[in-house]
Amino acid sequence: MATHKKEKSVIWDWLTTVDHKKLGIMYLIAGTLFFVKAGIMALFMRIQLMYPQMDFLSGQTFNEFITMHGTIMLFLAATPLLFAFMNFVIPLQIGARDVAFPFVNALGFWIFLSGGLLLSMSWFFGGGPDAGWTAYVPLSSRDYAGVGLDFYVLGLQVSGIGTLVSAINFLVTIINMRAPGMTMMRLPLFVWTSFVTSTLILFAFTPLAAGLALLMLDRLFDGQFFIANMGGNAVLWQHIFWIFGHPEVYILVLPAFGIISEVIPAFARKRLFGYTAMVFATMIIAFLGFMVWAHHMFTVGMGPVANSIFAITTMTIAVPTGIKIFNWLFTMWGGKITFNTAMMFASSFVPTFVLGGVTGVMLAMAPVDHLYHDTYFVVAHFHYIIVGGIVLSLFAGLFYWYPKMFGHKLNETLGKLFFWVFYIGFHLTFFVQHLLGLMGMPRRVYTYLEGQGLEPFNLISTIGTFFMSAGVIILVINIIYSAVKGERVTEADPWDARTLEWSTPTPVPEYNFAQTPQVRSLDPLFYEKIHGDGKMKPAEPVGDIHMPNGSILPLIISVGLFIAGFGFIMMNMENPIISPLVVAVGGLAITFGAMFVRSIKEDHGYYIPASKVKADLKEKGGN
Repeated sequence: MATHKKEKSVIWDWLTTVDHKKLGIMYLIAGTLFFVKAGIMALFMRIQLMYPQMDFLSGQTFNEFITMHGTIMLFLAATPLLFAFMNFVIPLQIGARDVAFPFVNALGFWIFLSGGLLLSMSWFFGGGPDAGWTAYVPLSSRDYAGVGLDFYVLGLQVSGIGTLVSAINFLVTIINMRAPGMTMMRLPLFVWTSFVTSTLILFAFTPLAAGLALLMLDRLFDGQFFIANMGGNAVLWQHIFWIFGHPEVYILVLPAFGIISEVIPAFARKRLFGYTAMVFATMIIAFLGFMVWAHHMFTVGMGPVANSIFAITTMTIAVPTGIKIFNWLFTMWGGKITFNTAMMFASSFVPTFVLGGVTGVMLAMAPVDHLYHDTYFVVAHFHYIIVGGIVLSLFAGLFYWYPKMFGHKLNETLGKLFFWVFYIGFHLTFFVQHLLGLMGMPRRVYTYLEGQGLEPFNLISTIGTFFMSAGVIILVINIIYSAVKGERVTEADPWDARTLEWSTPTPVPEYNFAQTPQVRSLDPLFYEKIHGDGKMKPAEPVGDIHMPNGSILPLIISVGLFIAGFGFIMMNMENPIISPLVVAVGGLAITFGAMFVRSIKEDHGYYIPASKVKADLKEKGGN
């Protein structure tokens, strides 16, 4: 058994890493690239809608952009960006040296990335998917949608596998890897919300995988599951999709709630108000999240009984969400608030998300939804949830955890400029879309006629999009400037924060904690500042630390799945270069071959000797 880590080149080290901190940074980079890609599509769509009867984009291109924008933002941008913080922060917050299964953690990232790249390959083979991000049948059937939809189906299948295995890993990590004294009711709220989110992924992504498999059978192998004139049921796809689709909203929103629940107490200098209520509200939201999916389907003819049931459950879910809103407000009430960039994003999240929630309750009224349905009112509502909720919280988390992740702070002046430009642009873009919806403008249309009174609000909405784009450019400038001239952070806790991740040295060593900490209270680091010497008490003596070896096999497995998915897609191409079946089987052979190698290979990792750990403790401090 090796006692020292083998030296590797920088590139090889990142390609083979199983370190949760490096994987978190890789999720952050990949999610950011997909976020920018989807944002450019949104900007192009708003330019097309700036004036009536514009020809900036064709109708076909607009359909492809609107499909890819929604799909990328939800599956390939928001989810991995949240996973970035979950990967980096959760083991640190619970006092663990890594996740439960480091190899599986790396596997989840590479499979997610290969699925995203497979989906993006559609542009090179006849155009992107064009049936909308919900892929409603019959628009997504082989009769109406081209090969781009096959990339959608297979890309999401592959990417979903990566998300699913990562969620299972987080569940096991949080249950089994907590430091001594870290009971479930002492977990930071971000860990709690990530735990509940991982549970939602486990139960929500499985019906999506089943639905995508059925749609794939329809498209590639002449299945008849959703084809009405062959005995199938098109509405069945809507049920399957939204049984996943609405819990997906909470899969994204709950970790965002967790980020806000970390940032607000840190900069209000107060313990989070109503911790227990926040935990149970999170669980209630998750439970009710599986009972509201058909409010997306009030107009399909389910009948008054079904519509009423889903209307009531949709209104009910506002209650635990309201509990969270009041607890954040009470946390800030009377606090000694520091309004830095992270706190500005976190505090602005609260009223913005409330507005999105209020319009959600309006949409929950089934009779009124017949007026709102498929108008821009719905577009405005869910963007106030997705952007006004999730994206604002992601920016709050970025500015909050950036010093721990990268060793330097982002510039506050540029950060505040970014906040105001982006926040103003967001409201300019989406608030007026409520009015467009009430005026009757349908969603998913690539142009509109003059003389309907829609021109001023569409112009304002597009101007807002330019503001948001300028804000993102300012953020990029901030990142580059801060990397070169930013304030370097050497102390463990630059924010005077409350949770365990801020007890580790900066940069965080590969083993996280030289000695596993003993947790004595909620907000354990703050407790030690008040009742101890400001440092965590160790639960063990300094000793040799076992760490896992890196592996190239997760990357190989993801390449195999990419090749297999592409092989299946080729079955719907007019002139495949080689046999699609051979490609598909070859990709599966690579995948299962790499798994077999992993299963028979003895990989006991390596040990960091106690002498080096003691030297690090003396040099860097921290826990």
